[in-house]
Amino acid sequence: MPTSLLEHPTALLGTTNAIDSYCKPRDLNRLVDELPTPFIILGDFNGHSPLWGSKNTNLRGRQIEEFVNTHSLCLLNNGEDAHFHQRSRTFHSLDLALCTPSLAPYFNFRVGVDLRDSDHFPIFLDRVNVGSNDAPRPTRYLFHRADWTNFALRALITRDMVEGENLNEVVNLVTKTIISAADDSIPKSGLSFPKNRKPWWNKYCTDTNRDQRRAWNVFRRHPTSANQIAFQRAKSIARWARRKSERGYWIKFVSGINSSVIAKDMWDNVRRACGIYPEKRISCLRKNGQEVRNISDMVDVLAEAFASICSASNYTEPFLTHKNRTERIKLRFQTTKHISCNTDLTIFELHTLSVLKHTSPGPDEVTYSMLQHLSEHSLLNILYMFNRIWKERVFPDCWKHAFIIPIPKPGKDPQDPLNYRPIALTSCMCKLFERIVNVRLVHILEKNEYISPFQSGFRKSRSTIDNLMSLETDIRVAFLKRNHLVSIFFDIYKAYDRTWRLWHHEKSIRSWF
Repeated sequence: MPTSLLEHPTALLGTTNAIDSYCKPRDLNRLVDELPTPFIILGDFNGHSPLWGSKNTNLRGRQIEEFVNTHSLCLLNNGEDAHFHQRSRTFHSLDLALCTPSLAPYFNFRVGVDLRDSDHFPIFLDRVNVGSNDAPRPTRYLFHRADWTNFALRALITRDMVEGENLNEVVNLVTKTIISAADDSIPKSGLSFPKNRKPWWNKYCTDTNRDQRRAWNVFRRHPTSANQIAFQRAKSIARWARRKSERGYWIKFVSGINSSVIAKDMWDNVRRACGIYPEKRISCLRKNGQEVRNISDMVDVLAEAFASICSASNYTEPFLTHKNRTERIKLRFQTTKHISCNTDLTIFELHTLSVLKHTSPGPDEVTYSMLQHLSEHSLLNILYMFNRIWKERVFPDCWKHAFIIPIPKPGKDPQDPLNYRPIALTSCMCKLFERIVNVRLVHILEKNEYISPFQSGFRKSRSTIDNLMSLETDIRVAFLKRNHLVSIFFDIYKAYDRTWRLWHHEKSIRSWF
């Protein structure tokens, strides 16, 4: 029974014993009895069971299942195959990672991608993030503490500001004025992420904890018997509040565990109860089989991945030839400025920002909340600036920049850069301007019935459920009339990113106007 014992001291968990073993199942019980807790056992157990991702169960797999249940151990495997059988060219899950329950919330199981001259992939146990995240975050405005009266007085947009000859300079000056007023009137958050609170922590816990600190400060300055009694009483109340809240949360959590609960969701809740939350940043990406951990390099990897999705290299050669030939033809667009969509923007349209919800700002840091608290005089001059952009057909350069936030796709490998969805944070002033123009265009499209009546996506008062209901109706009618019904479904891979829009829009615009 060859084994190796490694004592790994950690500040959080104390000394953890890691066991790399290769032994018979009947020797496992003796091995565990000799081990001090907590411990982690890693090894090639050569057993099959659906419990760790196998399609069937063999005798050794049942023995390992019984061993795990007998000693109340936790299996860290996530279902990934870690063994490659060369003869059959199949993958199996034979290497297991077992640990005592106290360690289970603190580790994530991961299988490497390089065999490294072996038939077993390397296994990584990554310790999850504990406590607050050390990564710095951009500061943000604390709008609940804003002095909006002072902001409106300082963020005064005058007619002289918006009458400048260069529109790019005009937009930059307006943005600078708004941000300067915000810096003087709205406090900002710190650079560090807030401490991760445990899910059972509530307002009553916060209040009693504050009362305890207040009583301690009084007793420290005036160490009298009365103040000591008051402090001890506040301390007892705070401890009772925490224990009651924690117990109530745990009872509710345990009573909700049933056969329909997803294992990942359950373990996520366990980790939260321990104060463990997922990382707020990307820690590692893979490029050509190599791990990338440097922040600048990871940014480049994500940018290359996003660019590859929209790249023209995804098209066939005949289509590329047609696309290049068509795009060399200059778009001939003629219309009259007297139609409704070409008239000047109005203050009524600008006031639509009052219904806009607060969203994350773009690179200029101007938010909808700031625009909503501008004076009427400033809004009229911003409207004048919008109309200049509208009539002079000059799109400001600063509005062409955006923050790209990579959002991991649920259930996908977070180390694959293609498994992230890019979210672009653009200027809120730009989005407001685009919203006004979009409302006008949509009105024309709907009024003249240019959009197919069968399209439900991206339309007001419609839902994709409408299409499902229509299909259900057709199916029921076909059943009643004893007819055949043929339905074709298309699922185009990354259609939104790869669809060539120019030719479709050019033909549509010519027909509409």
